[in-house]
Amino acid sequence: MKKTMAHLHEKKNNGQKIVMLTCYDYRTAVLQEQAGVDVIFVGDSVGTNVLGYGRETEVTLDEILYHLKMVKRGVHDAYLLADMPYRTYEEPEMALMTANKLLAQGADGVKLEGMQAPVIELLHEHGIEVWAHLGYNPQFHENVAAQGKTFEDAAVLVEGALELQQAGACMLVLELIPEELADIVTKRLSIPTIGIAAGRHTDGQVLIVHDMLGMNPQKLRHVKPYFNFNEQALQAFHAYAEEVRQCQFPEEMHVRHMKESELRRVEEWLRSVP
Repeated sequence: MKKTMAHLHEKKNNGQKIVMLTCYDYRTAVLQEQAGVDVIFVGDSVGTNVLGYGRETEVTLDEILYHLKMVKRGVHDAYLLADMPYRTYEEPEMALMTANKLLAQGADGVKLEGMQAPVIELLHEHGIEVWAHLGYNPQFHENVAAQGKTFEDAAVLVEGALELQQAGACMLVLELIPEELADIVTKRLSIPTIGIAAGRHTDGQVLIVHDMLGMNPQKLRHVKPYFNFNEQALQAFHAYAEEVRQCQFPEEMHVRHMKESELRRVEEWLRSVP
């Protein structure tokens, strides 16, 4: 069954948590689908996790579209979300063009960062499902730091969340804010919240797939590494390299042979060649 926006809102109303992960390629999308992930997210974190960029702001719309197309081939039931890259939604009409390009490649909805009420209003008017993103915004904050820790900052965030909901946002991602503040926002909104480094009380959770698989050597407080991919892959690469050097791979089980009759014909032909 296709997971729609109505399905995600129903999960909030029923007190069921929403599961979300980033994804940047077909094979990972297939696995996440099989695992029943609710929302598969082609985020601009592809820049720092796949493309080797220093910041998410370096990711272009063409790069998001490229990865979105390959992820879409592996997604059938999950809700497919795509990031709007940095400086592709600076004003409403530009945002509309960007969103339509993402939807044309299979996205069910689009996500943007910061207080973008006029942009959200226009996209909502055109029937586009828009996810807002408050707290730490990688596209706009130079340094990684928790947001909303003081009364003043918390009040601004709560008011901002209500304003974006009023503008037409369907969902809200809360990143790197205190758990208590995330709880307050989640309870005051009718739309679902998704947390990353925002504690236990949001309506769902999202992690960067490379982080939860142990592919990121950096230890992050909000991440539980469910697998140590780096260690396992490094061991495999070492074993492969050693077996090739020692002529232990490939073995008989890995090769294909010609029929003796065909091999003799080749050998006879070679003897006749000057």
